[in-house]
Amino acid sequence: MFAKQRSGKPIILAAGLALGLVALAGGLFLALRRPTQDRSAGGVSGQTIPLPPPRLEGALALEEALAARRSVRDYAPGPLTLAEVGQLLWAAQGVTSPEGFRTAPSAGALYPLELYLVVGEVKGLAPGVYHYEPESHALTRIIAGDLRRVLEMAALGQDYVRTAAVDLVLTGVYQRTARRYGERAQRYVYMEAGHAGQNVYLQAEALGLGTVAIGAFNDEEVQRLLSLPAEEAPLYIMPVGRKP
Repeated sequence: MFAKQRSGKPIILAAGLALGLVALAGGLFLALRRPTQDRSAGGVSGQTIPLPPPRLEGALALEEALAARRSVRDYAPGPLTLAEVGQLLWAAQGVTSPEGFRTAPSAGALYPLELYLVVGEVKGLAPGVYHYEPESHALTRIIAGDLRRVLEMAALGQDYVRTAAVDLVLTGVYQRTARRYGERAQRYVYMEAGHAGQNVYLQAEALGLGTVAIGAFNDEEVQRLLSLPAEEAPLYIMPVGRKP
């Protein structure tokens, strides 16, 4: 409504107010996402937690899991167990052979994916952000504190990111694949993320849990939240919780 005013003072005041509100919102977000960092400049460091060995047999047949698989956005309250978390992570990127092959196929066995766990409620595991180490089937804590609410903000306010017991975040390092496959690397990395995501869906179903694949989020904010290196891009957020 100030556009018709001859004086520039109202416009300046309005602009100043708008900039102040933006700065305040930015400050609140930074305050919320300022956790205790455990990642050093040389890579991931911090507390390492061994995971229970993955089960290779289950009560639900693959065909039953395929038929029952659905996206689940509502979760019952209650924590997951460390065994359930380990099984989900193994399904996504676990090592399944002495040669280092994994549960999800990878072009040239180059494995560009990285996997993070944003923990809110897991028995025996403090809230925080953890990096999954496929070779040792273990977690390394990189950030302390429950960041589900901040991740929800980065995911454009999708509240099931916050209400899930945990959130899995799949990221990709394109250069690992590009060294061999050049410009087709991006396609191959996306394909691999899809393989891993479907594995999580089916494993969640077999465990009686629910999940949903989320692709709508602010890439830069997720990257900052997880303290990702510049070459590592977030691809998927997958909340996981108990079915209601």
